[in-house]
Amino acid sequence: MRKIYKLTHPKIKVDRLVEGVRHDVKKYVKRERKKALPEGVDYWDFDCKFGNTVEALQEIHLAEINTYIDQAKEQQVESFCIEIQVKPGHRMKKADT
Repeated sequence: MRKIYKLTHPKIKVDRLVEGVRHDVKKYVKRERKKALPEGVDYWDFDCKFGNTVEALQEIHLAEINTYIDQAKEQQVESFCIEIQVKPGHRMKKADT
């Protein structure tokens, strides 16, 4: 999923737009996690990127998306881009101590 979100609208307030962005991200992640796992895969992992433009995307962790959305709101940017790619994840076994 790659999407550009605008934080300017003549009738909708910024807080409501930010809430909608968070809802879209949460809905997409939930939908992807429900998909059947291929053989040998433990879970679905996500590669996330965030930036003010498509060219300025930088890698972030999935848990940091809300923080970056809040920063964009505080900086009063007109729009920002979020990219989330699904990839298979494999759990690492802990070393015995």
